[in-house]
Amino acid sequence: MSDRFETGMRTRRRILGDAHVDRAEQAKDALDTPFQDLITEAAWGHVWSSDGISDRERSMLTIALLAALGNFEEIAMHVRATARTGATQRDVAEALQHVAIYAGVPRANHALKIARATFAEMGEQT
Repeated sequence: MSDRFETGMRTRRRILGDAHVDRAEQAKDALDTPFQDLITEAAWGHVWSSDGISDRERSMLTIALLAALGNFEEIAMHVRATARTGATQRDVAEALQHVAIYAGVPRANHALKIARATFAEMGEQT
């Protein structure tokens, strides 16, 4: 494996937690292994491992971008990651307010519902 992959795997585990990454790794098969390797190297080994902005800021950006683009299936995972990135519920709410103004109220509203439910599952009172 490349250095970028190893860096990405360390960052992925730090942000998402060992249990999540272990489940994803066990679920890999011949079809998606190249894709999983790509996101580990590119998303986690390059973007998330950059020291240009903090994990908190990156977390807020990611949640906002997922919501703005309508990629709701990964929002809960990234809301759970806020426990490790330092992004607060207020941070998430602020990011989603930007989504409402710049990308649309329905997308922000749906993402907010996902965030609320995920924070509740995490045992965090909203």
